[in-house]
Amino acid sequence: MTDYSSLRTAMVDHQIRPSDVTKYPVIEAMLAIRREVFVPDGLKAVAYTGEHLDLGRGRFLLDPRIFAKMLDVLDVGPQDLVLDLGCGLGYSSAVIARMAEAVVAVEEDETLVRDAEEALAVESVDNAVVMQAPLSAGAPQHGPYDALILEGSVEIVPDTLLAQLKDGGRLVAIFAGKGAGHCRFGVKTEAGVSWRTVFDCTAPALPGFARELDFVL
Repeated sequence: MTDYSSLRTAMVDHQIRPSDVTKYPVIEAMLAIRREVFVPDGLKAVAYTGEHLDLGRGRFLLDPRIFAKMLDVLDVGPQDLVLDLGCGLGYSSAVIARMAEAVVAVEEDETLVRDAEEALAVESVDNAVVMQAPLSAGAPQHGPYDALILEGSVEIVPDTLLAQLKDGGRLVAIFAGKGAGHCRFGVKTEAGVSWRTVFDCTAPALPGFARELDFVL
């Protein structure tokens, strides 16, 4: 029988901590949530490897090091309402729910929504809800949000999503580049979003966040 508890501890000790993730709530949450619950049966044996895992239906579970670094910079607190876009089978939402007051997750596929809800119930996560909607639409009916995270790479973050953040709200996203991508952290202000690059990384693309190409005759 696989000792998932030991694998989870090893993931944190050998992948997360060496990646300069220092915030205790992030470490605690990733030690607490059983990652193997949120992957298909055929991937349970590799649930704790340091790579992106293909969940099917166009969705991936982010490399734990990248996900932890995103959470470290997002700095989720116990009073925060967080919008989690592209939650896949719910792992990201379960981890964030350990740190936040509540999480609203969005997935487009009905099967992913159902499976994520079931996995969250297995882990007794009662402060996260999964909504079915286009990722780029978000969930404005439950906002405004204190923080927003995108579980994959994007070229743009639409204004429709930025409008769902509170003034002073934070967001973290991986932006695709011609070579290596990079993770950016943003804070919403009256003038727009103030961005800074926090680390280089790549991730599979999320649908609906591509930059529109200019049409030239």
